[in-house]
Amino acid sequence: MITPLPAQQRHQQLMVDIEGHNTAYHRLDAPVISDSEYDLLMRELQSLETQYPDLQTPESPSQRVGAAPLEQFSQIRHELPMLSLSNGFSDDDIKGFDKRLHKQLDIDQKVNFDYVAEPKLDGLAVSIMYKDGLLAYAVTRGDGKVGEDITQNVKTIRSIPLSLPAGAPARLEVRGEVFMSHAGFAKLNKAQLNKDKKQFVNPRNAAAGSLRQLDSKITASRNLSVFIYSVGVISEPDFADTHFEMLNKLADIGFPICPLIELVQGAPGCLNYFQALSSQRSELDYEIDGIVYKLDKLNLQNKAGFIAKAPRWALAHKFPAEQASALLKEIQVQVGRTGAITPVARLEPVFVGGVTVPNVTLHNQNEIARLGVRPGDTVMVRRAGDVIPQIVSVDLSRRPKDSKAYVFPINCPECDSPIVSEGEGIIARCSGGLVCCAQRKQAIKHFVSRRALDIDGMGDKIVDMLVDLNLVKNVADLFRLEYSQLLGLEGFAEKSSEKLLQAIHSAKQTHLSRLLYALGISQVGETTAEQLAQSFGTIENLKAAELEQLEALPDIGPIVAASIVSFFDDPQNLQIIDSLAILGVVYPLIDIPSAADIGELPLNGKIIVLTGGLESMTRADAKKKLQTYGAKVAGSVSKNTSMVVVGTDAGSKAEKAAELEIEMLDEDQLLTMLEALAAGSYSSS
Repeated sequence: MITPLPAQQRHQQLMVDIEGHNTAYHRLDAPVISDSEYDLLMRELQSLETQYPDLQTPESPSQRVGAAPLEQFSQIRHELPMLSLSNGFSDDDIKGFDKRLHKQLDIDQKVNFDYVAEPKLDGLAVSIMYKDGLLAYAVTRGDGKVGEDITQNVKTIRSIPLSLPAGAPARLEVRGEVFMSHAGFAKLNKAQLNKDKKQFVNPRNAAAGSLRQLDSKITASRNLSVFIYSVGVISEPDFADTHFEMLNKLADIGFPICPLIELVQGAPGCLNYFQALSSQRSELDYEIDGIVYKLDKLNLQNKAGFIAKAPRWALAHKFPAEQASALLKEIQVQVGRTGAITPVARLEPVFVGGVTVPNVTLHNQNEIARLGVRPGDTVMVRRAGDVIPQIVSVDLSRRPKDSKAYVFPINCPECDSPIVSEGEGIIARCSGGLVCCAQRKQAIKHFVSRRALDIDGMGDKIVDMLVDLNLVKNVADLFRLEYSQLLGLEGFAEKSSEKLLQAIHSAKQTHLSRLLYALGISQVGETTAEQLAQSFGTIENLKAAELEQLEALPDIGPIVAASIVSFFDDPQNLQIIDSLAILGVVYPLIDIPSAADIGELPLNGKIIVLTGGLESMTRADAKKKLQTYGAKVAGSVSKNTSMVVVGTDAGSKAEKAAELEIEMLDEDQLLTMLEALAAGSYSSS
C-alpha cells in the first residue's frame, strides 16, 4: 500500500511534536501540554503506523513504548572497555589524587588543574552507540568488556534521542547512568503494592531491574531517566578539546546532561563542590552516593592513562556511610565452627544505606563495653563503606529506666560447656569442641562449602537437619550416608537423594590444599593451606612436621605453626582424617621440589599478588600455575611485591600498587607470561 502524502506529512509532524514534548518534559523539566494531550498525540501516531506500516521507522517515538518480550539477553562486546573508578573517602584522598596527577604529568604543583565535578548517580551504567545518526544498540557495563544487549529497553527512555541531528559524528558512543527518581520510585512501589507484588528496596534496584526486563513494555512503564557523562567510541577525534566542552556539545545535539555538573579548579575546588553537593543531597529527586572528579583537558587524560581497570585522571569521592537510629531488642551470641562466641545485636529492622538491617555484629565483649550498649537501647546504625552495618553510638537520653547492663555468658548457649577467654579476653570460645552441636554444624558447613570440598546441594538447612537427627556427627559421616537414610527426610525424594549422594561421591576426588582448608584448622585459610600442600605434598608428611619446620615456611609464624601442630596432636582429628582416607577421600600427590629445583624455577624469588576477577580461569587456578613456576603468591601488596595481576573490579590493591609504582599485568598479559613460561622462553629481566 502506498502511503498518501497527507499521512506522511502528518506522521512527520507528529514525530517532531512528540520528540519536542519529550525534550521539554524529560530534559528541560518544563512540559507545555498535559499527559492526556501527550497520550492523544502518541495514539494518533500509532494509529497512522498501524494503518500505514511503512511509516514506522526505528527513530519513531512509537518505538519507545516497548517491543515483544525477548527470550533472553544477547551479549555485546564493548569496542572500548567500560572502566570502573578508583574511590576516595577523605579530603586527604582527593589532595593525594591531585598530587599524583601533577607528578605523573610532570606539572608543577602550583599549577591548578581544571576538573569537571559531577554527582555520582546511584544507578546502572549503560553504553549507547549511534551509527549514521541512528541509535544502533545499547549495552550494560557487564564485566567491562562484554555487556547485555538492552537496546529495546533503552529506546523506551524518552530522554534518550533515537536519532541525532545533521552534523553529529557518524559513529558516536555515549555512556551514562540510568536511574529512577524518588518520585518515580514511590509511584512504582505504590503500583506494586496495589497489584500485591513485591516492592523494590531502593531506586537503584528498581532502575536496574526495570532496565533488565525481557519485556520492554514493562521498562516503558517504569519512567526511567538517564544522564550522559562521557564518550566512548567517536569518529571525530577533534570533537572537543576538554571534557566540559564535550558534555556541552552532547547537550547541544540532544543528550540529557546533569545540570549540576561544574568546572572547578584544583583540589580546593573539588572539595568545595563536594561540600556544596553534600548539603543539597537530601533535596535532590534522585540518589547520589558521591562526586566524580575528572581532569578536564582531554590531552592530559590521554597522557595520564590508566591503572588496571580505572583511569588515573578520574576519582569517585564517596559520601560518608548513611546512618539511622534503631531499637536494640536483645543481644544474642552465635557459636562459630572454632567455638568462637560472637555477640549479635537483634534490632527492630531499620532501613539504612539502601538496605533493611535486622542484625548487627558486636564482635566481642570488649566492643560491648566500649559502646556501653544494652538491650532496650536506641542505637545509631551505620553501614560502614556502604556494606557492613555497625553500631556507632548509643542515645543515652532514650535509655529505659529499668535498663540493665548486658552480662556476657559464662557457658555456651548450645552445649552449656564453659566459655574460655583468649587474647586478653578479646576472644571467647566454647570449650565443648565436637561435643558442641553448634560447632559441629559450623565445621560441617565449612567442610562442604564451595572453596573447601564443594559438595553441591549440601546447604545449611540440610546440614542442620542431618546433625539434629544424629545422622552426621562429624565430617567423615557425610561419606557414610546411605540412600535409605535420606529418602523420606524433609525435602528428599528419590531423585534428590540420589543427586546429593552423587555430589558427596564426587567430592571424594579433591586436592590436598582443599582438604586441609576444609578440615578447619584454626589460623589456616586457603593461602596457608596451599602453602602447606606445596611444601609437604601429603597429609602424612604434614602430620609429622615439627614446629620449627612450619615456622620456616613463608607467612607462617609461631601462632599459625602452633595451631597446626596442636590440630594434628588431637586424637579425634587424626581419627577423622584416617576415616576420610578409608572412606575414599583422595587427592593427587604433589612432588615436593628440592632446594636446587626451586632455585632453577623462572619465578623463584618473585612475589605476585592477584586482585579482581579473571575470565579465562579462577584466581585459584592462576595462583597454582604461578606457584608451579616458583612464584610466591601473596595476599597483600607491599614494597617487596614484584608484580600485581589485576582483574575485573579490582580495588585497593591495584591503587596501592600504582602508588608504589609496582609492575601491573592485566589478564591478557598474565596469559602471555604463562604461555612463555610453558614454552621455556620467559625472561624475568
